[in-house]
Parts: sequence; structure tokens; C-alpha cells
Amino acid sequence: MSDPLVPVPDVLSRRGVLYPTRLPTFTRIEPPERVAELVRWFWIPEWNLPAGRTSRQHVISFPASNLVVEGNSVDLVGPTTRADHRDLTGTGWAVGALLRPAAVPSFTDDPDSLRDDSVAVDAPDLLDAVTRAMHGHADDRGGDESDTTDGHQANRRGPDERHGRAVDAFSDWLTERVPQPDEEARLANALAEAIATDPSVLHVGDVASRLGVSARSAQRLCRRYVGLPPAAMIRRRRLQEAAETLRADPGVDLADLAADLGYADHAHLTRDFRNVLGFTPSSYRGTEPG
Repeated sequence: MSDPLVPVPDVLSRRGVLYPTRLPTFTRIEPPERVAELVRWFWIPEWNLPAGRTSRQHVISFPASNLVVEGNSVDLVGPTTRADHRDLTGTGWAVGALLRPAAVPSFTDDPDSLRDDSVAVDAPDLLDAVTRAMHGHADDRGGDESDTTDGHQANRRGPDERHGRAVDAFSDWLTERVPQPDEEARLANALAEAIATDPSVLHVGDVASRLGVSARSAQRLCRRYVGLPPAAMIRRRRLQEAAETLRADPGVDLADLAADLGYADHAHLTRDFRNVLGFTPSSYRGTEPG
């Protein structure tokens, strides 16, 4: 029996996605309690595009690593330093876990080496379990409720049930293979959470004071558990919030927006936008409805 499916709050459901209306079916799901210290949320896109059509998805990824099941592979995708895009074609799906820092050392002892990169993970049991769930297979106790036509599974289960079973299978696998966090790992989780959720955290000193550690200790935690420095994590949150505001309110004054987000001035916001995303706030605003 899978755990109840709980979507993330609306305020987070599309954060980091630059053009939400261009997304295929996309769901972010709260993790079950047993893996809440290891996963911030699970995310599941599904797409079915006409032949010859490509859907380009642009994102400002969260400053974290993801463990992703897609196609015939499982990959650990490291933190990114820039905006990214993915071209979708045909029919497909993915099930990803946005990892909390505490989970990262179980997959790599050097997350910095995975910046803007990924590595295959040898996890055939995870691949099989998640694929069976997404293809509509019941577990061994309930039998199989899917047909096979021309080698493809015809799903009889609805997306909520398939997604719930996929998240459950993923969570079971993580529970078996990733140890419960120790005190340092929980501190790394607290650091990442403070940066992601507290707009008053503008500098490494702010988060260090919040946690009662030195700035050097905060930097060390980020090197071991994240692979990005605190300043880059803070900048990513501010850019996500800026993009979200510009979509929701294209007429917002950029100087006011910069001040609200803790930038020194409008020019600083524009510079961050251009360096990370490749375009300015002025060119981004109003490009699609929120």
C-alpha cells in the first residue's frame, strides 16, 4: 500500500521553471516521512508529443543534486551553476528525487565534481521498481493490471496511483541504502533549508549566525554536502524569486524588486540575471502568463 500522495504547496509547485505553461504534465510530491530528511520532494513529468514536435523546458534548478530514474537508467545529476534546458520529444516520463544535503554523501564524496554534470548510478532494482510503478503494474500482492500492446504498457491506473507507487518504491529503496543522517548531515540540511526559505539570508554570515557556526564551517558543509558555495545557493533562490515575481507581475518596478530581494540595486539584479540565465529581467518579463 503506497503512502498518501501529497503535492507540494502551490507556492513551490513551479518554482525554478522559467516557462510553466510550456511544461508537460508535471507534479512535485512531498516525500513520505521516512525519507523526509533525505528528499526535499519528488518530481514527475510525463509527456506525449506529436511526431516531429519538440518541447524545450527551461529551468533555474535548485542548488542541489537530483537522483533521477528515466528511460533505462538511473543518474545522479549534480548541482548546476547556470540556467539549463531539456528538449522533450515523443512519449516519456521521469521520476526524480531532489536530494537534501544529508543524502548526497551516500552517492558521491565530491559533489563539487558533479557541478553541471551527471553520473550513472548502478541501481537496477530502483529502475525496475519505479518503471513497474509508472507502467501501471501492481505490487506482487495485487497482481498486474496492465496490458501489453506492441511492446508498450497500456496503463489502467490513474496518474495519482502510479505516482504514489513510484514515490513509495523510490522511498523504500532510499530507506534501505541511505543511512539516517548524523548531526553534521542534519546541520547541512538546516543550512540548505534556511537559504532556500528565509529571504533575510543574504550572505554566508547570515546563515552561519542562524546555525550558530562560523562562516568557514558553513562553507565546509556546502563543499561536502552540496557542491556549491553558500553565496551561489543564495543567488539561486533570489533569481528564482525574481523570475517568479516577473511572471506574476510583469509591470513590477525592477528597482523595487531588486530592493525587495536584497540586491544592492537594479544593476546588480540585471547582472545576476544575465550571468546565470543569459538574458535580462526586462527581456524575460511578460514572456508568458504565470
